[in-house]
Amino acid sequence: MKILLSNDDGVHAEGLRVLAEELKQIADIVIVAPDRNRSGASNSLTLENPLRVDEIEPNVFSVQGTPTDCVHFALNELMKDDYPDLVLSGINHGANLGDDVLYSGTVAAAMEGHFLGVQSIAISLVGNTHFKTAAKIARQLVEQHLNKPIPTNRLLNVNVPDVAWESLTETEVTRLGARHHAENMIKQLDPRGKQVYWLGPPGKEQDAGIGTDFYAIEHKYVSITPLQVDLTAHESLLSMDKWLKG
Repeated sequence: MKILLSNDDGVHAEGLRVLAEELKQIADIVIVAPDRNRSGASNSLTLENPLRVDEIEPNVFSVQGTPTDCVHFALNELMKDDYPDLVLSGINHGANLGDDVLYSGTVAAAMEGHFLGVQSIAISLVGNTHFKTAAKIARQLVEQHLNKPIPTNRLLNVNVPDVAWESLTETEVTRLGARHHAENMIKQLDPRGKQVYWLGPPGKEQDAGIGTDFYAIEHKYVSITPLQVDLTAHESLLSMDKWLKG
């Protein structure tokens, strides 16, 4: 089995390395990841500049680009004649719950794999400590997929509580929750007296009830959310057509 790994925290991130070490026991691993932290890059592609790629270790490639660039390069060039069986993105340093998936480079890397025809999984640790717990969950999912392929062509968004392996309770299939609007931006002056702006903290949970990814994580469950890429509001097509025709 061959697995492509990527992330948005950078090629040297602890989460990526722990994931690679766990999966090396059951698969051949190729890592293609950004040369630095590109969190929040979403699905952005580098279009105006060439991608510079360095093989910093055997089968470990550092890309001066976004998470989407990395998977795009891997599948359309580096591995085009030897496609991987899976694309895994992560382990992200922090949650990707609810609205976060719209901005997440971790989810975007998995989404690019999905676009290009490879079953893909994004995995995030809701914290920065127990990466081995998330890596074990990833391995379980890969082994289960190997024995019985994932019964959907959706990409999977997995969030793992930041607890020791023994403290996990169960795994649930969930839907995305939702947050309130982000808090106000933070204004500051730089050392030269010019105004700068920082994004405010994320909004608090708005929809975090039973069945959501927020609820699962709060109760120390592993959350698995199947995501679809088609953003068409199909139920609105008829009413929109009537509106246009007056």
